[in-house]
Amino acid sequence: MGFLLLPLYFLSLLLIVFSAAVHGANSSASSMTPIPRDLYHSSGALLNEIEALASRHPDVLTMEKMRADNKGYAAEIVVITYNHVKKQTNNKSKFRILLSFGQHGRELITSEVALHLLSVLAKEQKMLSMQPTSFNKILENIVIKVVPMENLNGRKLVEGGELCERRNGRGVDLNRNWSVDWGKKEKDYDPYEENPGIAPFSEPEAQIMRKLAKSFEPHIWVNVHSGMEALFMPYDHKNSTPNGLTSRLMRSMLQDLNHRYFQDKCLVGSGGGSVGYLAHGTTTDYMYDIAKVPMAFTFEIYGDLSASSKDCFKMFNPVDKVTFNRVLNKWVATFLMLFEMVPSRLHSIHLAVSSVKLVPIGGNVVDGSLIGDSRESKKIEGLELGMQELRTYFRLFLLSSVLLMFMFCSRISKSKCRPACPNLAI
Repeated sequence: MGFLLLPLYFLSLLLIVFSAAVHGANSSASSMTPIPRDLYHSSGALLNEIEALASRHPDVLTMEKMRADNKGYAAEIVVITYNHVKKQTNNKSKFRILLSFGQHGRELITSEVALHLLSVLAKEQKMLSMQPTSFNKILENIVIKVVPMENLNGRKLVEGGELCERRNGRGVDLNRNWSVDWGKKEKDYDPYEENPGIAPFSEPEAQIMRKLAKSFEPHIWVNVHSGMEALFMPYDHKNSTPNGLTSRLMRSMLQDLNHRYFQDKCLVGSGGGSVGYLAHGTTTDYMYDIAKVPMAFTFEIYGDLSASSKDCFKMFNPVDKVTFNRVLNKWVATFLMLFEMVPSRLHSIHLAVSSVKLVPIGGNVVDGSLIGDSRESKKIEGLELGMQELRTYFRLFLLSSVLLMFMFCSRISKSKCRPACPNLAI
């Protein structure tokens, strides 16, 4: 009888463990806030709305699609260009601003801000705090390129139920796939969250963004994320900011934005020095160090620090209408103030280094146009990538040397042991 009871006991124990696991999974799933479909567009609907917006305002908005693929994985990125008087002035004589939203799939609120910003630029939405004349004056001397959803493939995974997914469609963090300090891993490195890919620019999305930055040569770069409220400048990969006048002006701009719209509540400073961890291979560090964008920023536009770490959607996105609208309006106003600052702040840099009126940092004057010194940046990028490859080969050499040494020592140990220890088990 005892022999019969023992299997029954183990069976009942397994059932208890299984039911507890199922209950835990269900309770975890039930604690996950779903996407509020009444607030957020699907990826397809949002991009369709942006395309329709561009078709209604061809005088100021143009749309293009950029594609790339690598080893069977493909990506497509929509780029919207805003140019207030594009038929009358050469773009190279204007200040150029490049904005990217939605680099991480789970940060849906960033793409909603992009849509709202484009609607305001097209004058389908109004900013009550700004008069039309001042609005037009701000925008007439700048060209803006907006990437509303950099990581479309990752966004689709989130919409399919993987609400914590930040990576692209094949599991690479796009904000770790750039070449500055690529592949370095901190003690708190999370291989799931921060997978940098097999090499710098292995991912089509990063390749597209690099190509866009090279062709457009922006004076201002902003990478828009969510997870907290912060206004960051370089660097992400070390606990410091750049030296010199440009760095001081960047910090001054961020402090002014923080005071005007956030009552000095946002974190301001370098990403690596403010966020609590170092990030290697980020887009903003590349834009500043390699692409030589005079001013490069990362904006973190929302974060619910009270949300459970498992409730990813609530942690990274507002879930009620009041907060949702407040985030949209506040950050669009922030961008408009940034656009207003650009000419005067960049002009301050050029007055300090030369008597030429409008020359980008590290740039040359050609017939009054603004062009970057692309040859120099290409040399620096090639050198940096070459050093990265040398470091990779050196690591592989060390690893193979250790393995060979281990095999050699093991072989010697066995040959010494054979005559003296004939009875040892294999």
